[in-house]
Amino acid sequence: MSDQSTRFRMMHTMIRVCDLEKSIKFYTELLGMTLLRRDEYPDGKFTLAFVGYGPEENNTVVELTHNWDQATPYEIGSGFGHLALGVNDIYAVCSELERNGASIPRKPGPMKHGTTHIAFIEDPDGYKIELIGLDTMK
Repeated sequence: MSDQSTRFRMMHTMIRVCDLEKSIKFYTELLGMTLLRRDEYPDGKFTLAFVGYGPEENNTVVELTHNWDQATPYEIGSGFGHLALGVNDIYAVCSELERNGASIPRKPGPMKHGTTHIAFIEDPDGYKIELIGLDTMK
């Protein structure tokens, strides 16, 4: 069997959002990502915005999909888990996020049955984002 890591590359995770501008602001201003590109599809009545920490050519990014006719919030569903971001000084990061209006349903602390410190925040649509304390991993 060939080395699959040379054949495949993780490119992006797509989530559907109701308010594209609010979502872009959350991911760029609160989480420090960059808006990499924004593509409008008038015939399909949707917009794709790609955000991330580096160019799409060599980084996994988040695709925010906004369907123009979507009037009600999406149901996240039981199959979706979360996005995960590594951070240093998770307590300071969470404190700053909370001061800036982020919802933090799981405050930072040691994970169950482990020593790594984690927290969970929510984006404007309720998607869970796990923060993992890089400086607490063992």
